[in-house]
Formats: sequence, C-alpha cells, structure tokens
Amino acid sequence: MDTLQKMEQKVEGSDKGTTRVLFCGPHFPASHVYTREYLQKCPSIQVDDVPLADVPDVIENYHLCVVKSMQLDSNVISRAKQMKLIMQFGIGLEGVDIDAATEAGIKVARIPSIITGNAASCAEMSIYLMLGLLRKQNELQISIKQKKLGEPIGDTLFGKTVFIMGYGSIGSELAKRLQPFGVKVIATKRSWVLNSQDSHCPNGVPVQNGGVDELVDEKGSHEDIYKFAGKADIVVCCLVMNKETVTFFHPPSTSDTCSLVGIVNRSFISSMKKGSLLVNIARGKLLDYDAVVENLESGHLGGLGTDVTWTEPFNPDDPILKFSNVIVYPHVAGVTEYSYRSMSKAVGDAALQLHAGTPVTGLEFVN
Repeated sequence: MDTLQKMEQKVEGSDKGTTRVLFCGPHFPASHVYTREYLQKCPSIQVDDVPLADVPDVIENYHLCVVKSMQLDSNVISRAKQMKLIMQFGIGLEGVDIDAATEAGIKVARIPSIITGNAASCAEMSIYLMLGLLRKQNELQISIKQKKLGEPIGDTLFGKTVFIMGYGSIGSELAKRLQPFGVKVIATKRSWVLNSQDSHCPNGVPVQNGGVDELVDEKGSHEDIYKFAGKADIVVCCLVMNKETVTFFHPPSTSDTCSLVGIVNRSFISSMKKGSLLVNIARGKLLDYDAVVENLESGHLGGLGTDVTWTEPFNPDDPILKFSNVIVYPHVAGVTEYSYRSMSKAVGDAALQLHAGTPVTGLEFVN
C-alpha cells in the first residue's frame, strides 16, 4: 500500500475540515495541475493556484504553501496565521524569509532533487545546452533558412574539460552523464566526503552516496573557482543559493542569499579561457549580467547557455538575445514528466500527512 492509499484511509477517518494548499502564481502550471490530479480522490485536500499579487491577501486561509517564484517576506509570512508548511516545488528557497517563518512557527522545506528525478532532468539540460553551444544551434537554424549545407563548423564535447561549480545533486548527476563523452571533469564544493557510506536522514530522505565523488578527476573547494575556471573549456554553474554557500563566499555579516548575486562576475569570467563556454543551470542572478554581455561582445566568452535568467519571465527583447552564441531557455530544466509527477506526489503526500496529523516525511527541512 503506497503513501496515498494509507493517507486516504486516515483522511477518511478524520473529523478535520479541509486542508488547503496554495500554489503561488501561474508559472510552472504543471506543478499545481499534477498535484490536483494526484489528490483528486481526496476531497478533504483543496489545491488552489493564486495570482502572485493576490497571495498576501489570501495566504491566511491556507495550511501549506508551495512558493514557486513568489517572494515570501516577513510581511507576507506574518499574515499566514494557519500555515504549517512552506515548501518549494523543487529546491530553491532563496525567495523565502526562513527566519521569519521559523519565528512564526512554520516549517520550511524543499523536495530533495536526487530522489524525484529533478536533478537528473537538470543534468540532462546542462548537456543539452553544452551541445547546443558547441554545435552552434542558432547558426544551424540560419543555415537551414539560407539553404546552406555543411556549415557552420561545430565542435565536440569529446576531449573537453568541464568545470562543475557546485557539486551537489545536480552536479553529481551531470558528472555521471558526462562519462561517456570522454571529458575531464573538475569540480568544486564546500567539502568532500572522505569515507562515503549510504545513510539516511532522520526524516527518511536518503543521503546521496558519496561514490559519485570518484567521477571527478580534480576536486577543489569554492576557494578554487578562479583556478578551475582557467582550466576549463566549459563552466557549468550548479551553485545553490543558500546560506551555507553564501557564507563560503562572503563574511558572516553579509550572509544572505542576495550576497551570491554576481558570483560569476568580471573577475571570474576574465579568469576563464578565451573562447570557453558558460552554462548556468542554477539561478540567473548568480551571473553578473553586465560582465557577461561585455565578455560576449569582446569575444572572450565563447558562448552562454542558460535555463535561468536575471528576471523571470525574461524580456524577449533583451539585448543579450542578439548574440548568436547565446541560448536562453524559460526555466524548464527540471520541467519533465518524470520529475513533475514525482514532485507532485511529494507535495500531495505532505498535504495528506498534515491533514492526518502525522509527521511529514520525504522532504528536506531547513528549519
């Protein structure tokens, strides 16, 4: 019997009212559509998607909030009088004031990407972007329109050095998938596990097996990012915008998620090889926009492939899109049938557990 069937039985026997789930905003629509489908046989759970502008006015009516791209500051959280859990449909919680939620007695959690297929989906998109840049995707389309054959000349992933900056769930999944391509993988993270064994967190979330560290040919800490950037043909930004990562890059007095803005700045890009490629699968603001544009114009940066942008949705008339060696996608790396069905189940199970008054499992709590 799966979690849904078990919880259905408990919910049927419960005398509680309706547990209400709030999805913030219209973007990533499959998140709330699939969650409704998963919970369609559970009338005691109500799933609503609400426009971003209306969230502050209605949040007091909800017990679980899926934040998506909403900024949940202390003012909005203070209105969430019935809220038990704030969570992300994925892993990014930089838009949530976690301290304010903690003070209000509200738990905050993400869905571990390693168990939902989200990390695998993002890793695949990283390779897709690499190949798109190497094979000059935009110029290929021009050749089709101009009826040209045998041009442009592209390049192979084979023989390249790929720097994975931020070797977490996505980074390790990327390293796995890069093995058949014949590349050298170098990577940085805060710390590397010396003795890797399978283990589990108290809340039932499996800890990633450290065996994936063996897929890295050269390991470094975040202090080595400039050195590694100078060795790579392709830099892939997989950093998570959280306090732990921020603390590594900035003094404790400035350790908030905003402090990670522009980690990939002029100094970083200038340390990269001339003509090397930059792929961003993390968050748009990790890249300094002006620095990226300047280095694209000068030719120092060989190309940019990004699934995330500085503002979302991105302006279709933004000047950066004029470059033929820039590929921009609308934040769809993790938006796959497999990962979204898995994450919808995680949200649905959390709602059922809240309703039944049982401990919420399968999530990674941050407070």
